[in-house]
Amino acid sequence: MTKKWNEKSCPLCKEGVLHAGTKTVTQNYKGHSYLSEVKGAFCDHCSDGFIEFDEAEEIAWLAFRDRIDAEEAAELARIRKKLKLTQLEAARLAGGGKNAFSRYERGQAKPVAAVLNLFRLLDKHPDLIKELVA
Repeated sequence: MTKKWNEKSCPLCKEGVLHAGTKTVTQNYKGHSYLSEVKGAFCDHCSDGFIEFDEAEEIAWLAFRDRIDAEEAAELARIRKKLKLTQLEAARLAGGGKNAFSRYERGQAKPVAAVLNLFRLLDKHPDLIKELVA
């Protein structure tokens, strides 16, 4: 693909010229940054361009996301146990179905940000659980 676009007028900004090269790209996932070097054709005016698909890079990105998701699942399990809640009690507290926490902790489902935020707050302020349970 790089050869196709190299030295062509930039169709995105219509002011620059595309050149083959590499670029560092930062992708963010749940508050974590992932840096990768991508190949493609990039504009000398707007810096935008066309990225070549790299299967190895895609596999590395997916592994990064899986690691972050696994860390979240472990964090939820740790906090739930610290609060001495069963998975069913934690699910009821968060407003989820009866098996929600089991699925979260096994990595079969991803909790919404509100659930993570609630349990992170309870981790720092466990006394607040009395107000939620009442």
